[in-house]
Amino acid sequence: MPELPRGDHMRLEDKIYKWFDDRFKLKELLTPIIKHPAPEYAVTNPLYCLGGIAFLCFLILVGTGVFLAMYYKPTPLEAYKSVEHIMTAVPMGSLIRSLHHWAANTMIAAVMLHMMRIYFMGAYKKPRELNWVVGVTLLLITTTFGFSGYLLPWDQLAFWATKIGTGIAGSIPVIGEYISLILVGGTDIGAETMTRFFAIHVMILPITIAILLLMHFAMVRIQGISGRL
Repeated sequence: MPELPRGDHMRLEDKIYKWFDDRFKLKELLTPIIKHPAPEYAVTNPLYCLGGIAFLCFLILVGTGVFLAMYYKPTPLEAYKSVEHIMTAVPMGSLIRSLHHWAANTMIAAVMLHMMRIYFMGAYKKPRELNWVVGVTLLLITTTFGFSGYLLPWDQLAFWATKIGTGIAGSIPVIGEYISLILVGGTDIGAETMTRFFAIHVMILPITIAILLLMHFAMVRIQGISGRL
């Protein structure tokens, strides 16, 4: 970490950093992480950037999602109108919703391609077996993220897509009936379903994916990046 100027000549951001550093020893904590270089083959090969692209999309989704949640109303009577309001009346609402939409699609594609690279390179083998399991779980959660957000506009496409999706989940042997009941909240898609999908989309999945990402990054930091193709 760079040495900070002393006295009254310090800039505001330096003063803020020093305030935290005096209390939490940020310099000792962050320096080993920041100064840990990535291998040359990982820096020059675009295939190694897929995980980073997925994480960037996640950050965009968090930022745009918070903005959309300020205007969205998760009830069957108001959901579609609130989305319409975001698209037509909220300043930059159309742009931010489009960013949310495309970041979600890009994240799913990036995670799938990232997992394919890991598989075909054999990077899931010892000692990275647990990181592979975390990665597969992240892929499932990412697709669930997209599915749970699909119902929220509450239009015809969203309704029937959710109908098909919950029907597929309900066809799973033994546990399918219970999964369908948890998702739908009754015998048919309605207000209960929307409330549950909204809670899953903005609370349960973001917290879960953040915890798994921390585990994933920690294991990559400890075990290093897998070898070249």
